[in-house]
This record gives sequence, C-alpha cells and structure tokens, in this order.
Amino acid sequence: MEIQIRQATIQDLDLLMQWRMEVLHAVFSIPSGQSAPELAEENRRYYQQELPRGGHIACFAYRGEEIVGCGGICLYPEMPSPDNPNGKCAYLMNIYARPQFRRQGVGGRIVRWLIGQAKQRGATKIYLETSGAGRPLYREIGFQEMPDMMKLRKE
Repeated sequence: MEIQIRQATIQDLDLLMQWRMEVLHAVFSIPSGQSAPELAEENRRYYQQELPRGGHIACFAYRGEEIVGCGGICLYPEMPSPDNPNGKCAYLMNIYARPQFRRQGVGGRIVRWLIGQAKQRGATKIYLETSGAGRPLYREIGFQEMPDMMKLRKE
C-alpha cells in the first residue's frame, strides 16, 4: 500500500504530542513507563508557537488510514554566507517510523516531503542529526557528512 504524507496543523496538537513523546522515548531510551512532564510541556509550547507562524512544519506518514511515521522541519534564518547565500536554514528532526514499518520506504517519503517543503520556502541549507541506522537512508537521498561541526556538551 502506498505511503501518503499529510501536513500536521495546530488542530493536530494532541496527536503531534503523542508521536513526539513516542519519538523521544525511542531515541533517548527513556523507559516506556517513565513520564517526562516538563519535556512534554516544553514541546507543546514549541508546537503552539512555531506551527502557526511557520517556524516548524510537521507531518504524518499514513499507510491507508493508519499513521506509521512522522517528521518535522525547523525553519530559521542564519547570517548569509557563501554556502548559504540567503541565510534560510531547515533542520530536519523527529524523523520516525514505527519499528514494524521500517525499511519499507516510510522514512524516505517523510524526508523527501520535508525537503520539498523546505525548498518551497527558500531554504538553501538543509541538515539533520542522525543515528547510525539512519545514515544509509540520508546518504541515498543526498546528505553528506559534516565533519567540521562540534557541539558544546552539557555541564
């Protein structure tokens, strides 16, 4: 069955939150019974602010009537540079397919749809963080490693 992508809106907030928390539990190995109320509230606040203003675009992947995955992209400006002349950036995040739907094209459909959304909005720099499992998919789509990046660790 074909995978369809649908953009989420602020009216989908509860569903977005359900999926976001599922992603966070999976990616950060938060035990399934453990709640994270502060994190949930901050994510809800983020969606409430960024979805209406267009700073975040979220989507769901459907197979028939069933949601099988999700994804999002943060859009923001940075100072223009030779590698990003207009300064428009897009950061892919929250790319997720439920385990039973992995390796069936769900992630690729989500990523390609989000890239299209970013390009429609003029983003010329599109990047993401990935796990080892996701690397082959992103390479196939055209992403390259960024060896010069560093991140300040938490104290």
